[in-house]
Amino acid sequence: MSWVDERTGPVVLADVRWYLDGRSGRAAYDAGHIPGAVFVDLDRWLAGEASPESGRHPLPEPETFAAGMSALGIGEDSRVVAYDDEGGVIAARLVWMLRVTGHEAALLDGGLQTYHGPLERDAPRSVKATFTPRPWPPHRLADIDDASDPANTVIDARAPERYRGDLEPVDARAGHIPGARNVACRANLDQAGRFLPAETLRHQFLAAGVTDGKSTISYCGSGVTACHNLIAMELAGFGGGRLYAGSWSQYSHASTRPVATGSAPGS
Repeated sequence: MSWVDERTGPVVLADVRWYLDGRSGRAAYDAGHIPGAVFVDLDRWLAGEASPESGRHPLPEPETFAAGMSALGIGEDSRVVAYDDEGGVIAARLVWMLRVTGHEAALLDGGLQTYHGPLERDAPRSVKATFTPRPWPPHRLADIDDASDPANTVIDARAPERYRGDLEPVDARAGHIPGARNVACRANLDQAGRFLPAETLRHQFLAAGVTDGKSTISYCGSGVTACHNLIAMELAGFGGGRLYAGSWSQYSHASTRPVATGSAPGS
């Protein structure tokens, strides 16, 4: 929280809690959040309409994203600090979206657990801000063909058991994209939910074949936690990688695409 306290200019705290098991992020926010934080509804403002063809959390239209930010009081000059209660693996989606469209944003390292003061139940009164829609930069995105191309370094941010195909709780098939290596996003964090040292992260990514951001594509179940790996890559000094927003939720529905299982990348 010291980063927030030291900043000058408008700083917006954003609560981006969301749960794969169906629990309500909004209900968690209403039960208690950091004072002054706004709730960012991932399904409404950070994702487009779900479908088997596009995945569970495709990127929204830039106009939708802009409308959501504006309604929450996030403007062109706002500095956003986003958090969740899972070490930032969900809130990273908002941070990545803001950064790639030229806005200043950061994760609250350690998330909600780092705030030791009393929590607030009431939502702050938001004053509508000016937030201009900007297109998603093509050089920061990948599609299903890019993710299938062995010329690219592809990393899978899901938990090891989902990567191996031991289980698949939500998507059409179990396993991973052939050639992809598992870099579970939660392995970026220590036991307190804070980022590991940059040098430790760098070694983890190097072990997965990452040598630079431009040739690296990150995916997960639906393009949310994959953003945590992209932010961790930046912290480790690799620069910005590419997001495969459709991720496994799109790929697993493409029945003609091959699937690998087990702990090896496959081919």
